[in-house]
Amino acid sequence: MTNQDPAWLSPEELRVWQGLHSVLLLLPMALDRQLQKESELSLLEYYVLAGLSEKASGAARLSDISFLTNAELSRVSHLVTRMEKRGLLRRRPDPEDGRYTNAVLTEEGREHVRRAAPGHVATVRRLIFDGLGDDGREELGRTVDRIVASVSRADLPVTPPTPPGRSATGNAEN
Repeated sequence: MTNQDPAWLSPEELRVWQGLHSVLLLLPMALDRQLQKESELSLLEYYVLAGLSEKASGAARLSDISFLTNAELSRVSHLVTRMEKRGLLRRRPDPEDGRYTNAVLTEEGREHVRRAAPGHVATVRRLIFDGLGDDGREELGRTVDRIVASVSRADLPVTPPTPPGRSATGNAEN
C-alpha cells in the first residue's frame, strides 16, 4: 500500500455516482412495493417466478437462482421453501445430476407471475422510460451497455461459479 492519496472522484463523477447509487437503492424498493401491493409478491419472488417461466422446462437449479437473484444460496433455499408452501413452485432433484435441487414452477406459480407481469412492466416503464423519450432511452441503453461491459471485463466474480465436476462450458469433466 502506498502513502499517496487515492484519486478521488471529481465533483461531477461524485454527483453521477451518488445518483446511480440512489437508483440502485430506490428502484428495487419501488418495484418491490408495487409487487407487494398489487400481487403479494416480493421483487425477489417475482424474479424467481419470471426466471422459471422463461425456461421451457420451468425449472432451474437453486444455485442458478442464487446467481440470477444475487442472493446467497441459503437465502434462496428459505425463499423457495416459502414459495413452495404457497404452491408457487416445488423442489425436485435435478434430472441431470441428482446432487442438485431444482425449483420447478407450478401452474399456480405460472399464473401468479402472468397476473403480476403487466403491473410490474407498467411500473418499470413509468419509473424508468416514460420521462426519457427516445433519445434518452437510447443513451441510457448505450450507457448501461458500457457499464456492463466494463464490469464484465473487471477481475471480479460476476459469473456463476462452475459446479463441481463440470467444466466452464457445463460439460462433465473426465
